[in-house]
Amino acid sequence: MDNSPSTDATTTKKADLFRKLSTDSVLLLPNAWDAASAAVIAAAGASAIATTSGGVSWSLGRGDGQHLTRDEMLQAVQRIVNTVDLPVTVDIEGGYGPTPEDVAQTIQAVAKAGAVGVNLEDSQAVGGPLFDLTDQTARLHAAREAAATAGLPELFVNARTDVFLFAIGPAPDRLNEVIKRTAAYAEAGADGIFVPGLLDLDALATLCAESPLPVNAMAVAGGPTVAELTQAGVRRISLGTALAQTAYTAARRAAEELLTTGTYETLTNSLDFTELNTLFHP
Repeated sequence: MDNSPSTDATTTKKADLFRKLSTDSVLLLPNAWDAASAAVIAAAGASAIATTSGGVSWSLGRGDGQHLTRDEMLQAVQRIVNTVDLPVTVDIEGGYGPTPEDVAQTIQAVAKAGAVGVNLEDSQAVGGPLFDLTDQTARLHAAREAAATAGLPELFVNARTDVFLFAIGPAPDRLNEVIKRTAAYAEAGADGIFVPGLLDLDALATLCAESPLPVNAMAVAGGPTVAELTQAGVRRISLGTALAQTAYTAARRAAEELLTTGTYETLTNSLDFTELNTLFHP
């Protein structure tokens, strides 16, 4: 592993900005899955770009759930970083390997690519099981140390716990398990806690009140609004795969219309070709 600092002043500046965005306000992150979606999200007014592993996986012909390789993820991230001027935070799934050394290698590579934050989940596979606290805190320690070794100690480590997403353990015990994991992850060096699958506002309010870390929720159609999540104390709101799902749904509807009725009404009000084309560097 290359242990020499590999980040530059621009990346450090973006990391400082991302930390400020993550602590001084409620950060809204419509998740991107490739360079074009990142450019469109930036043009819509986003202050930072977050990737979704599901969207990146689909765009590369893979299913979600830790089926990407580290190199495949990094190539996608590099294209995004090269396309937008905003801070980029990366969904690194489970770190592309179970050991602290695997996580450290991923963190150093992400920092070298110019990203300034990561999501690191505690599930070993889709549906679980989760890493136990000892193992996951060791992995988070490794992430923190690797960021410093890479010359980017400011890198934001958002620790994701899948207790609610995968319904781990008896329902009445899940919130307490998340609170316990949050405290341990904070001690290990995490900067935020992400609890996909938890949208009950009372439970979120309890977590936000007890958490030493800012809480990230994953919004869904029909779920609590940004205002409601903010009122509960949530400090970061993302969409996961939902934006990619919406884009692919629009593509399928337009294709179905062409193939069935022979009309093109679904294409109405699409982004203009020139508008899209000018989002990219020559």
